[in-house]
Amino acid sequence: MHYTQTEIDGVWLIEPKIHKDSRGYFFESYRKEQFAENIGAVDFVQENEAKSSFGVLRGLHYQRGIHSQAKLVRVITGSVLDVAVDLRLNSPTFGKHISMELSEANKRQLFIPRGFAHGYLVLSEEAIFSYKVDNLYAPESEASILFSDHDLKIDWPIADFNLVLSEKDKVAPSFKEAEYFS
Repeated sequence: MHYTQTEIDGVWLIEPKIHKDSRGYFFESYRKEQFAENIGAVDFVQENEAKSSFGVLRGLHYQRGIHSQAKLVRVITGSVLDVAVDLRLNSPTFGKHISMELSEANKRQLFIPRGFAHGYLVLSEEAIFSYKVDNLYAPESEASILFSDHDLKIDWPIADFNLVLSEKDKVAPSFKEAEYFS
């Protein structure tokens, strides 16, 4: 696998070495020792999967306080625009975001450390999205930021009126109202 530090410290792009032949393909999606050598030791304790259709936007979500989570995200089928927003107050990229297409075709993964809000928009007819986290989900610590917050300037490639959002995501607080990480 090839590990590339993105322009936001702590966020890594991971691209697997894909072995293809007449039967299909094979690749390692995760190897603990190699991950630790490049990014650091992370103890993933839960893995989640979500299936969504075109235009579904999930996010921008995060877990507050002691329940914050680092994530290793990837797409199994389809394509998404994946977005991570830096909520670390002492970071030189506080309030900045990174967005990247993750797809079945490119097999890219993104590692997002603790201290970020995360979301994704389904660009294909449907997508299956998978992610590992290093802390168990705690509903009492769940938080979100409005996907369309003007301060964040995220360029979602589908018009707002075509997005499919949960009620929670439609009324999420603004970036200025978010709980940041120190």
